[in-house]
Amino acid sequence: MQNNLFWIVPVCSLIALFFAWLFFRGMMKESEGTDTMKRIASHVRKGAMAYLRQQYKIVGIVFLILCIFFAWMAYGPGLQNEWVWFAFLTGGFFSGLAGFIGMKTATYASARTANAARRSMNDGLKIAFRSGAVMGLVVVGLALLDISLWWLVLDYFVEEADASQKAIMITTTMLTFGMGASTQALFARVGGGIFTKAADVGADLVGKVEAGIPEDDPRNPATIADNVGDNVGDVAGMGADLYESYCGSVLATAALGAAAYAAFPDQQFNAILAPMLIAAFGVILSLFGIFLVKTKEGASQLQLLRALDRGINASSLLIIGASFLVIYLLGLSYWICGSVIVGLLTGIVIGKATEHYTSHAYKPTQDIAKSSETGPATVIIKGIGTGMISTAIPVITIVIGIILAYIFAARFNMANMSMGLYGVGIAAVGMLSTLGITLATDAYGPIADNAGGNAEMSELGKEVRQRTDALDALGNTTAATGKGFAIGSAALTGLALLASYIEEIKIGLVRLGETTLNIGGDIIETTSATLKDMMTYYDVNLMNPKVLAGVFIGSMMAFLFCGLTMNAVGRAAQKMVNEVRRQFREIKGIMEGKAEPDYARCVEISTRGAQKEMLFPSLLAIVIPIVVGLIFGVAGVMGLLAGGLGSGFVLAIFMANSGGAWDNAKKYVEEGNLGGKGSECHKATVIGDTVGDPFKDTSGPSLNILIKLMSMVSIVFAPVVIRFSPEIQEFLHIAMKAVK
Repeated sequence: MQNNLFWIVPVCSLIALFFAWLFFRGMMKESEGTDTMKRIASHVRKGAMAYLRQQYKIVGIVFLILCIFFAWMAYGPGLQNEWVWFAFLTGGFFSGLAGFIGMKTATYASARTANAARRSMNDGLKIAFRSGAVMGLVVVGLALLDISLWWLVLDYFVEEADASQKAIMITTTMLTFGMGASTQALFARVGGGIFTKAADVGADLVGKVEAGIPEDDPRNPATIADNVGDNVGDVAGMGADLYESYCGSVLATAALGAAAYAAFPDQQFNAILAPMLIAAFGVILSLFGIFLVKTKEGASQLQLLRALDRGINASSLLIIGASFLVIYLLGLSYWICGSVIVGLLTGIVIGKATEHYTSHAYKPTQDIAKSSETGPATVIIKGIGTGMISTAIPVITIVIGIILAYIFAARFNMANMSMGLYGVGIAAVGMLSTLGITLATDAYGPIADNAGGNAEMSELGKEVRQRTDALDALGNTTAATGKGFAIGSAALTGLALLASYIEEIKIGLVRLGETTLNIGGDIIETTSATLKDMMTYYDVNLMNPKVLAGVFIGSMMAFLFCGLTMNAVGRAAQKMVNEVRRQFREIKGIMEGKAEPDYARCVEISTRGAQKEMLFPSLLAIVIPIVVGLIFGVAGVMGLLAGGLGSGFVLAIFMANSGGAWDNAKKYVEEGNLGGKGSECHKATVIGDTVGDPFKDTSGPSLNILIKLMSMVSIVFAPVVIRFSPEIQEFLHIAMKAVK
């Protein structure tokens, strides 16, 4: 089962990794600046690496336990494929590696960006953006390399008499390494998010509001911890996050392609290969867009946004042409290209909507800043209201995107469910095809933020600080846009994973010996059952109370998860606030600049808080789908995933946009509007920003991982559910006659 076009995928992955190395080497050749700048960068780098080592130890233990359980499932009762445990492990490893490389790059790039900003804004933008591009290219490079290697391994070792069933078996097994990536990503996002926001809130509330000192002032003990947090949360966490988004979309679509074309063996592999090739061409075109990003001195926020848009738009337009080439080479229906275009346009619209509601170049964020004239309460009210309103465009866009992607792939036949859902998956791949450059714009943000901190602490002067502030404000918007992309892709991928779950159920039934199904009095071979057949067999409809129970639990999970993570930030932030106050009170000479604060103590507080608080919410995301499956069966799981997808998507958009708008409202005031820094308006927007910090950097971005992780867990544990849930339901007296 092979096609020479397949080799384009690993080749493009290696090209991505090569250019990532080139950009890294180019960045390292730049000077870190003065001795003070080097010392500050060293503190941040050491703190970030220390945190990451501790996090990987804890995550490693969780992975070991899960691997042992998967091995037992495979080699004990035979409920799972024997490759699952290893695939899970590799997915987690590459996800963690992508985050580690990105963070290492960012910690070396921040001081170099600040030093370049001494020369010009364009020099600073170039270094920060190309350093961010290292993250983007490493993520897509490692993902495509991992996917192509796993296909080669499984194609060699998996033995099935029927070639079409072999393809389905391989693609569903590959989804397992997506669970490994999602698990690692959730720990990285939650842990890193708690770390960075505990430090950020502590630094802002005591430093800016109480002490009245500037942001990133070296007299603030939490400053270094805040800069460390930017790297472990917004770089390492975000890298792991988008690695799993990228893998999830490609793998889910490949699995749907295998199922949709099962009756057409001559086209089946081409359908599997299509999402991989589209992603591979996207790598090359992302590189082209990266080289287009540049600006001029004194550029406004709109001009800076247009500079980034130039690269993203060029890559997006070119990928449309590339998708037609891919479909032509593979001999598939050109209507599938329509789904790719829909995915790209959906991502662009969501990104533009996010930009409108979060950038202080536009009215919504300016209005939030203006509400500060009546105090912090109105800032918070206005920010929440704006965030809620901002969900409308992304939700309507994703609805239209799903329908159009489905219709195009199904050739305007809504009854052709398998092909339609394949189109939705292809749309998700299209949205993420230019991840190399879109992730570069996201990773750029924390680098620019750290550069501003370094400039402030090194006392580089007002002009340099103005340049880094402009780059930082741009980063807040690009970060929010990147989160919009990740959340949008999660919605499309989540729907594709629902269909993949049904395919895994079919495989599990066959493995347990149920080769035929009685559906409405008709005897159908399990392997030949359609999605509609399976939905009928398990009575998946809104009148089934098990489905409704799952929907409510899934909806609850989004809010419960956000509540747990926000409270975790609050508890850790309280400790940080008390520590900063203690140092201001007990260490004489800090405010006069005659004594150095104890930065290490603040880093330690954030580290301990993050490590302690990240476990429960992350493990909850793994346990709940299993429990719901065992009690309510397949119908309950379908409801759970649908409820989590719907509520999680809307809540994630709201939180990301509210948080980004609050942050940039503060930046708008700091630029000299409404009284500027130190004014009452400034203090009010700082408080709004501290509320928004866990919104946009902890809870919100973790939701898109939650959506996909619950789907991945459900897929991996599907054999356990169909084996044991009937007995459990019988014991609980909730079994229904319609369910076998």
